[in-house]
Amino acid sequence: MANKQAIFLQGNLLRHIIIMASSASIGLVSIFLVDFADLLFISMLGEAELAAAVGFAGTVLFFTFSVSIGMTIATSALVAQRLGQGDPVEARKIATSVILFGIAVTSVLALFCWIYAPSLLGLIGAQGETQDLGVRYFRIVVAAMPIAAVGMMASGILRAHGDARRAMNVTLVAGAVNAILDPILIFGAGLGLDGAAYASVAARFATLATALYPIFKHYGGFAKIDLPRFRTDLKPIIAIAAPAMLTNVATPVGNGFVTRAISEFGDAAVAAMAVTGRLTPLAFCVIFALSGAVGPIIGQNFGAKQFDRVRGTLIKAVQFTALYVAAMWAVLMLAHGFISISFQLSEEGATIVFWFALVVAPLFLFNGTLFVSNAAFNNLRRPLFSTFLNWGKNTIGVVPFIAVGAAMGGAPGVLIGQAIGGVIFGIAGFWLAYRLVGRYESGKSNPDKGLRFPLMRRRAEAPFNSPRN
Repeated sequence: MANKQAIFLQGNLLRHIIIMASSASIGLVSIFLVDFADLLFISMLGEAELAAAVGFAGTVLFFTFSVSIGMTIATSALVAQRLGQGDPVEARKIATSVILFGIAVTSVLALFCWIYAPSLLGLIGAQGETQDLGVRYFRIVVAAMPIAAVGMMASGILRAHGDARRAMNVTLVAGAVNAILDPILIFGAGLGLDGAAYASVAARFATLATALYPIFKHYGGFAKIDLPRFRTDLKPIIAIAAPAMLTNVATPVGNGFVTRAISEFGDAAVAAMAVTGRLTPLAFCVIFALSGAVGPIIGQNFGAKQFDRVRGTLIKAVQFTALYVAAMWAVLMLAHGFISISFQLSEEGATIVFWFALVVAPLFLFNGTLFVSNAAFNNLRRPLFSTFLNWGKNTIGVVPFIAVGAAMGGAPGVLIGQAIGGVIFGIAGFWLAYRLVGRYESGKSNPDKGLRFPLMRRRAEAPFNSPRN
């Protein structure tokens, strides 16, 4: 390996993990901070129904956002592969095809969501005036979904070129636009909830412009649209995009179950859930960035067959997660009262935020552990393990636990139940990843074969028929 490529094969693993996770979280902070401020401004209008409407709409919007993330993963992977082969012309052609695919998919999805917005929000518990407000907000924002998707996919192209700085600028500019327009449109123009929605739409256009400009200026733009070539490219695009989208949409599905359960306790509870839903990624943004940070470290060491360092990366990443979560736990315990007052939450809402800080926050350790495990599976050529674990966590790891939590502890019990369900899958994910590394090291698993469950013993001569990764 070249010295530049071997950066993760030497030196202190924990230091590499901290540096990469911290730098990768900068762009995420801007997005999550703006979302947090967005809800804060709406809460200042003094109506619980408005914050609850954003909570309901945000749950469904998270689903559409997750689809766009899956598209972005496919874009980055396909373009990076062609660039790695030293063929920038081919990279531009595949970029054009995947962008067209993304526009088609997100346009159909956006239209479906716009038409059936009342039913979608009603499905997760929105009713009456809160449902009407949520639908209005949702329809404004979801109409710009194709714009947001192309902007995110273009950002993925920048990352494929190794242009992390300009890719980070995309999120920073979008966050700045949203932050500036929020108070102007909500309070200055007197648009209230609609103003927040329009500010989000403007941010999506900013994402598109900021991502496309450097692609055309520095990387030759895109190839001409070629429909026969597009049809040929569909197979490799779907092969990556489908499992990536399937994995990513598991989380909003789980959140939908939680929102539905919380809605039984009224708008005040949903408003509090909306606060904790935005507080979580803001407080734990470094952990969200961790999977992207440890992926290259695991991938390079795996490629070099340095299995001890792959194993060491898993352990150090979980240790880092534990330290960071402990620090955020302390911060949230000190700040939960101030947060409740700032968002003008009711006494019931403040109670939910308190239990979130006390119980849910420390249990985020196991979510972080699952993030690390998923990064390992993706770089150890077993991406479907991530899909299975994510869906398991957000179905059987959610539904029974929130039902018991609601029965025993009301609205706070719902959030606590969801967190406890995640413990099981966090532990299972790490165990599977650790065992998979051991099986590769011993030669019991072959990374070039189809999907093999690492803990299942089977006769060597018995083939395991499943799709190749």
